[in-house]
Amino acid sequence: MVSLPITMVINMTGYLLQSRRTLLKQLALMSVASTFPYTAFSKFKPALITRPIPSSGQRLPVIGMGTHITFNVGNDPQARLNRTEVLRTFFDMGGQVVDSSPMYGSAEAVLGFCINRLGKSASPLFSATKVWTSDTEDGKEQIADSQRLWGLDQFSLNQVHNLVNWRSHLDTLLQMKADGHLQYVGITTSHGRRHRELEKIMQSQPIDFVQLTYHINNQDVEQRLLPLALEKGIAVIINRPFSKGGLFDEYQRYPLPDWTMEFDCSNWAQFFLKFVVSHPAVTCAIPATSRIDHMIENMGAGYGRLPDSGMRQRMISYVQSL
Repeated sequence: MVSLPITMVINMTGYLLQSRRTLLKQLALMSVASTFPYTAFSKFKPALITRPIPSSGQRLPVIGMGTHITFNVGNDPQARLNRTEVLRTFFDMGGQVVDSSPMYGSAEAVLGFCINRLGKSASPLFSATKVWTSDTEDGKEQIADSQRLWGLDQFSLNQVHNLVNWRSHLDTLLQMKADGHLQYVGITTSHGRRHRELEKIMQSQPIDFVQLTYHINNQDVEQRLLPLALEKGIAVIINRPFSKGGLFDEYQRYPLPDWTMEFDCSNWAQFFLKFVVSHPAVTCAIPATSRIDHMIENMGAGYGRLPDSGMRQRMISYVQSL
């Protein structure tokens, strides 16, 4: 635990007079601040890190939010209110990209509840969902159902989930985009078994986004898919950046090394996320959580510096040594 200088404590008394949004942003900055002497931090005002979508230039924060498992809470009223506050924290700290799928149980319905309850606070929202069915016509109905569940007129991004019936669904989504009913089109995979087919799609189809799994213990996509995304101008969303929580199980009992200060990292969540989003091909990572404190840690990874290529190798060497 880092003790803050008295001058910083005095300055922070003004938080009580600030809006919730400013306060939560400051909490993220405090996470960064803890790696700096106060005199240095007072001159260092980090901005939320963003990356452009290659096909349009629109910039997105590098930390987004997934909803797999965490938002599948059905009609439980207390759980729904909790997820509303998790989502509020996400937006308050500068988040935009929220990703879900029809295969995530009640997650889309719960998101719609949260978004409706938050109103203007759920802004700006970059809405991302998926189509996931073997039948083409069912896919069209699924797309309409997702819009109804979220309470949206249209999505920012719709993605063919795990390449299921991808040719037909991609035709549907590309036509929606051409008609002005969808901003971006993508393809996803959440495992490595179909990477060769995904590579062929990236080479041949006019997609805006690809979503895939990448974390510090699974770097296979660095060999072909991430370089191909850079070459083709395809935005990349990373799912499972914590390996479904496995990275915490394996490493969080160990201390962070002192040199993580060099890229403004103060906890393991930021260590794992900053590794992922520091790859030049990555547009956004979408960790999922049901806890506000974990959301604050995750969003803190979107502030301050990112590790360079040499530091990334040092990070890999460190976890391999544990």
